[in-house]
Amino acid sequence: MRLVTYERGGVERIGALLDGDRIVDLAGAAGEAPDYFGSMQALIEAGEPALRHARAIVEAAPVGAVVDLRDATLLAPLPRPVKMRDCQLFLEHLQAVGEMMMRQKAGAAGLGVDGSYHLAPIVSERIIYYNCDTTAVCGTGQEAVWPGETDWMDFELEWACIVGKGGRNISLAQAREHIFGYTIFNDLSARDVQLAVMAGQIGPGAGKDFDNSNPIGPCIVTADAVPDPYALTMTASVNGEQWSHGSTASMHHSFEDAIVMLSRDRRLHAGEIIASGTVLSGCGFELQRRLSPGDVVELHVEEIGTLTTTVRQAERRT
Repeated sequence: MRLVTYERGGVERIGALLDGDRIVDLAGAAGEAPDYFGSMQALIEAGEPALRHARAIVEAAPVGAVVDLRDATLLAPLPRPVKMRDCQLFLEHLQAVGEMMMRQKAGAAGLGVDGSYHLAPIVSERIIYYNCDTTAVCGTGQEAVWPGETDWMDFELEWACIVGKGGRNISLAQAREHIFGYTIFNDLSARDVQLAVMAGQIGPGAGKDFDNSNPIGPCIVTADAVPDPYALTMTASVNGEQWSHGSTASMHHSFEDAIVMLSRDRRLHAGEIIASGTVLSGCGFELQRRLSPGDVVELHVEEIGTLTTTVRQAERRT
């Protein structure tokens, strides 16, 4: 199923996409709707029995419970995630960025470049992550407003898994069972601000912390609908021009690896979002290109869909 959260008539509801342009309203089709059709978080927490109920409704697709997508506004499929972490699961991107920055520094210093750059061993040995601002989550079709202090607006082509079952010390053999589904994530970045504040060595801070800086969507595709999650094409386009092309096959760490490590001696919760980090060539920084106010960014991941974000910039304060 391709599950969505949407708004219609000022009311937030959950449903499943049909053919890309219709939504089956789960609560509306259920008659006396159970509590687990009240929100995406409730559906996730209710587990497999609730999903079986939802599948039965979608297969029947009662006419009175089908909504035209044009009459609804898609929100983030999980509007208020209990936790959200962005991990470094694609290492090729980190390698490429490190090599680029090394060349730039060497050129500025007037030194020769030997082309060698080595990632810190820890990034291949364990899952490195930072916590995202869950209050800055938004859905497809929404605008993101960069702070006026930045001159470099950027996107990052990522995807994410949603944890379905919580737990502690989850084994690798069991980890796939803890994945509820998958979505797309655009890790928007005020790149110049990020680079400046990271000199403080406590993370990206204000460079990734602004209104609607964490778009996800357009839906959550349930895990059973993605036979091989590590063979999906990923693309990013700006104003219709393709900038990035990659594949989930290039991940060094899997989501299952992340679940194992993130649950080690600590609890993982249902409804958490674990983001992948950026695929190779999946951001303007790596391509030495910048977004401009008014640009429309479209991230596409095979089997999931397209996440669209329009970028704006706040006025500079004097």
